[in-house]
Amino acid sequence: MFNQKSKSEGFTDSPAGSGGASMIAAGTTLKGDISSNGDIRIDGTLQGNIHCTAKVIIGANGVIEGDITGQQADIMGKVSGTIKVKELLQLKGGSLVTGNIYSSKLQIEPTANFNGQCHMNPTSEPNPLSNGRADKKVAILEEEPAK
Repeated sequence: MFNQKSKSEGFTDSPAGSGGASMIAAGTTLKGDISSNGDIRIDGTLQGNIHCTAKVIIGANGVIEGDITGQQADIMGKVSGTIKVKELLQLKGGSLVTGNIYSSKLQIEPTANFNGQCHMNPTSEPNPLSNGRADKKVAILEEEPAK
């Protein structure tokens, strides 16, 4: 009488290592290192390092005490450690980063806080011709004045 669909219909089984997204929820505390082939979002606390081959997102409530390595990263919470990103690193408003950063591109919002050194080379290796200077420009977003 009614068209019944299987409960499993609409869900697809993804093979292990396909690079699905992972999330550590607020209120969760982990001690140890995390490795992921897919995107990862941390809204809890991690005392350890993150190694990701995709995008790392640290939510507004996220706290990381360790190093972050990834393809891209959006930081909205607190990070104490070195951040190495191959592409774009975004420090969102209200974020607090204490440690050195290595990135090809960097975007810092006005209310973000960053204390450390910034190294901007696509390979994350020092450029012997730069004499310690950054070779790329940092994009700082400015709020438009009220009219």
